Amino acid sequence: MEVIMELLFEIDLHDYELDDNVFSRPSARGVIFDDCGRIALVYSQKEKYYKFPGGGILSGEDKKEALIREVREETGLVVIPKSVREFGSVLRRQKSNKTPNTIFEQENFYYFCEVENIVTEQKLDEYEAEAGFILRFAHLDEAIDTNLKYKTEDFFDEIMIKRETKLLQILKKKRGTHDNILFC
Repeated sequence: MEVIMELLFEIDLHDYELDDNVFSRPSARGVIFDDCGRIALVYSQKEKYYKFPGGGILSGEDKKEALIREVREETGLVVIPKSVREFGSVLRRQKSNKTPNTIFEQENFYYFCEVENIVTEQKLDEYEAEAGFILRFAHLDEAIDTNLKYKTEDFFDEIMIKRETKLLQILKKKRGTHDNILFC
């Protein structure tokens, strides 16, 4: 029996009808810090935002497998499977931006993990390549400040970045004032 991960927070816009269809797309995302206290994030060169590496869990794939695959595809980082530990989940519910009369529901499962000391080639899908996704190690304050400035016409993406920003703020609070002690 699978243990339910701690729910860190929910984002529910209530902008849908309760009898709408539900499209569920769970995801697994990595929380990876380097020895200097910076966090490994995906940076969109086009849109100018940071997000946690990770993405959708495929049918028949478990969360840990999805995490390892998605982190490698988006960043080239190779997760050490034995290092993976649960952090928490975030539930997002809002009206779908693609399908009428549909609720988009996404439970995002976040995991602390460590990575090998190598970076392989990214394997980006078309959307990710167009967004100019690159791996960046950033201090929490830098990532939070960048995301707080993010504005877009795409309300759907804006909610995603608000989710990532809130999680970055939670991590900063948990780490206390130690974020910028080491300079690399």
